[in-house]
Amino acid sequence: MKVPILYIVIPCYNEQEVLPITSSLFLEKIQQLTAQNKISEQSRVLFVNDGSKDNTWQVILDLCKQNPIFQGICLSRNKGHQNALLAGLMAARQYADVTISIDCDGQDDINAMDKMLDEFADGCDIVYGVRSKRETDTWFKRTTAEGFYKVMKTLGADIVFNHADFRLMSRRALDGLAQFHEVNLFLRGLVPMVGYRYSSVYYDRAERIAGESHYPLKKMLAFAFDGITSLSVKPIRIITTLGFFISLLSIVGIVWVLVTNALGLTVSGWTSMLCSVFFMGGVQLLSLGIIGEYIGKIYTETKHRPRFIIQQTTLSEDVDIKDYE
Repeated sequence: MKVPILYIVIPCYNEQEVLPITSSLFLEKIQQLTAQNKISEQSRVLFVNDGSKDNTWQVILDLCKQNPIFQGICLSRNKGHQNALLAGLMAARQYADVTISIDCDGQDDINAMDKMLDEFADGCDIVYGVRSKRETDTWFKRTTAEGFYKVMKTLGADIVFNHADFRLMSRRALDGLAQFHEVNLFLRGLVPMVGYRYSSVYYDRAERIAGESHYPLKKMLAFAFDGITSLSVKPIRIITTLGFFISLLSIVGIVWVLVTNALGLTVSGWTSMLCSVFFMGGVQLLSLGIIGEYIGKIYTETKHRPRFIIQQTTLSEDVDIKDYE
């Protein structure tokens, strides 16, 4: 069997503090896997600079000069983690037989790559890195994260529980992913749609090695809502169902009002009226907000704007990935 070429794809945003530390770990892992004849000597570590505001790109360039195993892509501006990751995957698929995407903060266990490659050799096109536990998270983050996965499952989205973006994908799987042209990306939901044989590798997640997390609560909530609205239309169906039941209750209320009025039992009261107005007003605003979110996504999709634009790259210039931007 041919020894596969592996590209480790690592999106980076303001990671000048952690890159000098974790880059050596990725280099050591590439060298170890090469020595074990699990991957080809042509394997590389591909960093994707997502429009960082610090010296991340300069750090990447310095690493590339020190060792040809390191390669880099610099996006023209910050496009978000998912777009940066897609840019790296679409570039790597033209060189590699298999890719492994991982964050650069050192939290994901790089030793799980060995098992991932074993699963790939066994015939799997996609291997998900799944957290076996979330003890390093706070109670709030653990509860909300697990709740998010459960809500996504309830809404019909096919995502892997406790899996982020640490995954192996074969070139065939990447070719399938390239056929998805959504501007509103949520790769955790898109990758399972590709199909093909898959498996999971479980690992323990560590603390961030250096620097600060770039996913505060506000970004986490926005990311979760984007995932829900990108993969499922059930929220709109819930609105329809809610509207149907409220209409039934309204009919019952109207009948009750007419009967009590005919019997002369009506009394004036502002409490019930205000409660009804506030309830209906809240339901209407919430419904309009959800519908508006979907309309906004349709609006951005119809523009067909590029998902990313590459400003600079250390990869050979004979490769063109504009069709996937």
